[in-house]
Amino acid sequence: MKMAGFSHPLLVALSVFALVAFNPSSVDAKFAKSTYFTWGAHHASMSSNGEDLQLALDKTSGSAIQSKRAFLFGSIEMLIKLVPGNSAGTVTAYYVSSTGDRHDEIDFEFLGNVSGQPYIIHTNVYVQGNGSREQQFYPWFDPTADYHNYTIHWNPTAIVWYVDSIPIRVYRNYESQGVPYPNKQGMKVYSSLWNADNWATRGGLEKIDWNSAPFIARYRNFRARACKWNGPPSITECAVSTPGNWWTSPAYKQLSFAKQGQMKWVRDNHMIYDYCKDSKRFNGNMPPECFKPQF
Repeated sequence: MKMAGFSHPLLVALSVFALVAFNPSSVDAKFAKSTYFTWGAHHASMSSNGEDLQLALDKTSGSAIQSKRAFLFGSIEMLIKLVPGNSAGTVTAYYVSSTGDRHDEIDFEFLGNVSGQPYIIHTNVYVQGNGSREQQFYPWFDPTADYHNYTIHWNPTAIVWYVDSIPIRVYRNYESQGVPYPNKQGMKVYSSLWNADNWATRGGLEKIDWNSAPFIARYRNFRARACKWNGPPSITECAVSTPGNWWTSPAYKQLSFAKQGQMKWVRDNHMIYDYCKDSKRFNGNMPPECFKPQF
């Protein structure tokens, strides 16, 4: 996926792409080199060339990977083909996260469903251990029929979730106005396939049909074009506006009008939940970012 989501004139965009190509802090590596299995490795697998991955779930266990390195700002992308058929009760998670009780996290989670019903694309942001910023979407395609590109892009200005280069959500940095933002903790990349039938499908009403096991999610082309986290000095080093930090370029500070139009179409036609519209949940005390422009 080319990062065309934030774009000014063509000349600026081309210079940004050139910086990405030659940026020494950009990682462009294979699963085998950049990740390892954290659990369930006995029935997950990587291809011999290191570019393809399968995570599996059966009655004995799910499976998961994580990146060897942590990052702060840039783009993390993955091609994923989700569990086909009756996937009710399964969750395929793909996210970046730091560790500890006060962790930061940016989520894609794919909630399975019974055959014939759509998956749910679940997104969220945690800052200093606090989440409750969920937005959910129905995909406008069958995510089990082919691979689709899911990208998390974040920089000092905003986080953007992309599906096949189409932005579906933006969370802007309003830290100066008292809104927390994940910009001080390095985050590793994680993906897992696991049993969540106590809540994932219709609030837990639909359970996993183990007769359909093993459930398999397939992955290709993990790419981390991002700033390598090297401890607290990276808080400044990864955020400073320099030619090497391509994600700080003006081209990435605001969605282009074309990308804003794509996102509006998704949100108007495929969004099914927005925490900023759930006043009952917050007893009328809505999170402050809900009153600020995000796009």
